Amino acid sequence: MNIRSAAVLGAGTMGAQIAAHLANAGLPVLLLDLDAAIARDGLKRARAMKPDPFFTPDAASLISTGGFDDLEKIRSADWIIEAVVEQAEVKRPLLERVDEARGADSIVSTNTSGISIASLAEGRSDGFRRHWLGTHFFNPPRYLHLVEVIPTADTDPVVVEGISRFADHRLGKGVVIARDTPNFIANHIGVFGVVQVLRALESGRYTIEEIDAITGPALGRPKSATFRTMDIAGLDILAHVAKNLGVELPPIVAAMVERGWIGEKAGQGFYKRVKIAAGTEILTLDPQSMTYRPKQPAKLASLEAARAIDDTRERIRTLFAAKDKVGDFLRETLEPTLRYTAKVAPDIAYSTDDVDRAMKWGFGWELGPFEIMDALAIGGPERLALQGAAAAVVRRADVTILRAAKDRSRVVKKNAGASLVDLGDGVLALEFHSKMNAIGGDTMQMIRAGVKEAAANFCALVVGNDAPNFSVGANLMLLLLEAQEGNWDDIDLGLRTFQEATQSLRFADVPVIVAPAGMALGGGCEIVLHADRVQAAAEGYVGLVEVGVGLIPAGGGTKEMVARAVDGLPATHADLLPFAQRVFETIGFAKVSTSAADARRLGFLGAADRVTMNRDRVMADAKTYALERVSEGYQRPVPRAAIPVGGEGVLAALKLGVHLAWRAGRISDHDAVVGRALATVIAGGALPHQATVSEQYLLDLEREAFLKLCGERKTLERIQHTLKTGKPLRN
Repeated sequence: MNIRSAAVLGAGTMGAQIAAHLANAGLPVLLLDLDAAIARDGLKRARAMKPDPFFTPDAASLISTGGFDDLEKIRSADWIIEAVVEQAEVKRPLLERVDEARGADSIVSTNTSGISIASLAEGRSDGFRRHWLGTHFFNPPRYLHLVEVIPTADTDPVVVEGISRFADHRLGKGVVIARDTPNFIANHIGVFGVVQVLRALESGRYTIEEIDAITGPALGRPKSATFRTMDIAGLDILAHVAKNLGVELPPIVAAMVERGWIGEKAGQGFYKRVKIAAGTEILTLDPQSMTYRPKQPAKLASLEAARAIDDTRERIRTLFAAKDKVGDFLRETLEPTLRYTAKVAPDIAYSTDDVDRAMKWGFGWELGPFEIMDALAIGGPERLALQGAAAAVVRRADVTILRAAKDRSRVVKKNAGASLVDLGDGVLALEFHSKMNAIGGDTMQMIRAGVKEAAANFCALVVGNDAPNFSVGANLMLLLLEAQEGNWDDIDLGLRTFQEATQSLRFADVPVIVAPAGMALGGGCEIVLHADRVQAAAEGYVGLVEVGVGLIPAGGGTKEMVARAVDGLPATHADLLPFAQRVFETIGFAKVSTSAADARRLGFLGAADRVTMNRDRVMADAKTYALERVSEGYQRPVPRAAIPVGGEGVLAALKLGVHLAWRAGRISDHDAVVGRALATVIAGGALPHQATVSEQYLLDLEREAFLKLCGERKTLERIQHTLKTGKPLRN
C-alpha cells in the first residue's frame, strides 16, 4: 500500500495540525473546510502555533486549501482524514459526500476521539466500509507519539496494516490497535483516573498544588501532572470525552465550564496567569470558594524523601505505601484506576501491552497501568493474547535492538559513562548512559575504546541510545571545579582528549553512524558533526550552545562548522566573509534546531545524512545504514589539509559586527568577549591575509580560545548559574 498524498477535511486545531504533520512527512496535502477562507485561516493559525506543528516553515508549502465545494479533488488522495467537529450528525452527511467523491482504493478515516467508528459508516457503500477505520491522533499531533487505529468488523486487514505501517514509519507514531468502544483506550482510562482525582479534590483534603506534585514526575508522569494537563487540553474537551463514556464528572467541572473557565485557551482554569509589576504570577483555584488565590508550594515529606529514588517502580511502591497524605491519595485514586483498567482491558484493547503503550505514548507515563500493577503486586487478569484485528499491527521486535542486545548479554565493555554493545551482523554500538548523557572522562575513554574495538572485531560502529536525549554536552561541574582550582593543564588535557575522541570517530577504519534523538547539544553536537553519516530522529534538537556559558565549541565543533561552510570552495575564493558570518551566527547565537530538517538547514546535518520519523526506530535504522556503508566499500576520509580561512580581513569584519551589537546594547560586555574569541577561530586567527589551514590548526585555535575563556570570571559565573538554575546568565 503506497500512500503518496492525503486530504484532511476540517481545518480546526486538530485537522490543521494533522495536515502539518503529514506535510512534515513529505506528503502533499489538501486541507478543506466549509469554504476556502476558513481552510486558509486554519492553516494560518497552525503556522503561528507554539509549539510549532511544522518541522520547518517550508513544509507548509505542501499544503493546499479549499472548501467542501472542492470535494471532488479528494479523488486523487490516497488517504482521506475526516477531522470536523465532534458531532456524529455533522460527520455522517460529510462522509456520505466523501463516499461519492473518493477514489476506489482511497482509505478514509476519522480522527474522532470517541464516537463509534462503525456507526459513522452506517449506510455507506461496501467499498467505503472496507477502506474505513478510525485514526485517533493525540494533540499536538507532531509531538504526542500515540495514534490509536480503530478498525471495524468490515475494515480490510490490509488497510489496517497499511495505515499502521505508514503511521509508524512515515509519521513516526506509536500505533496501538483499539477496539471500537467509547473513547477507545487512552481516554477511557484517563477519564476514569481524572474522575478519581477530582473526587479527591472535592473532599477538601488535598490542594490542587499537592495533587499536581504527587501526580507529576514523582509517579513517572509529565511535569504538567493532572490539573495543568487539564488546563492545556481544555475542560470542555474533558466534559465531551466523559459524555462519550457516560461518566458523570464532579460538579466542579460543570461549574467551571459554565463560567467559561475551561483552561489555557480561556485564560483561566485550575490555574490562572495574571500580570503583575514584576511580570506574571500564577494563581490557583480554590474549589470551595471558586476564587483564585496565590499559588502555594506543596510540602509533603514522603514526596521529598522519594526524590532520591531513581527507579520509578521503587519510587511508586514507596509513595503508595507511605503512611501520610501522599499514600492516602494514591490508595484512594491510583488503586481504583488500576483495578478498573484490569476490568475493562478485554473490552477496549487486544492486549494489556497495548493498554500500557497507549498510556505511555498518549499521556507520557513512564510506566503503563499493568506495569504499575506489577510493581505494586496488585492482581489483574492474565495478559491477553493478540487476536482479531490486532494481528495486523506492525511488529515492534526490530525497534528495540539495543535493549534486546543487552538482554542477551551482548555487552562487550562498560564503564560508568558508556557501554559497547554487540548489535549483531558485525555492528558495534556505543551507548552513553551517564546522567543526561553528559560527556566526561568515562565517555571519552569508551569512545576511543569503541573505535578500536570496532576496527579490530566489527565492520561498523553506531553511536546512540534509547534515552530521551542523545547528550546535553560536556560535564560542566567537572570543568568548573578544575577552573576554580586553576588546573589549566588538566583542562587542556581534557580538551585534547575530547578532540582526539571526536577525531577518532571521523577517521575510524570502519563507518561510524551517529544516531541522535532529542537534544544533542554542545559536545553532543560535536559528536554528531564527526560521524561518517548521521541517522537522526526527526525530533532532533541539535546545536552548539557553548556561548551560553561563556565558552566556544572546542571538541572540534568550531573547526568542523568552518570546514563545512567552505567545503568545495577554491582556496582563492574572492569573498569568504558570508560563509564565516553564517558560522559565526550559528555558533554565536547558540542556534538549536527545532527538528532534524532544521538541523540540516543550520549545517549540523549533511546531504547524505538521514532522518527517522519514529524515535523508536532510530537505532535499527542506524544499524541498517552502517551495513549499507560497509557494502558500498567504505574508505576512511583523509584529514583536510587546505581549509580556506579569511584571516585579518574577515576577523576585522566579524569584530566590527560584535562591536556594533555591543554599542547598540544587544549584547553584554562578556558576550562581546566571547564573540571576539569565536571570531578569531572562525577567521583562522590573525593571519595577515586569506590563506588555507589544516584541521589541526583550527583545533589548536579553538582549544586556545576555550582555555582563555575558562580564565574569565564572568565565564565561571555563567557556568555556576547554569548548573544552579538550568538557564543561561547574561552578565
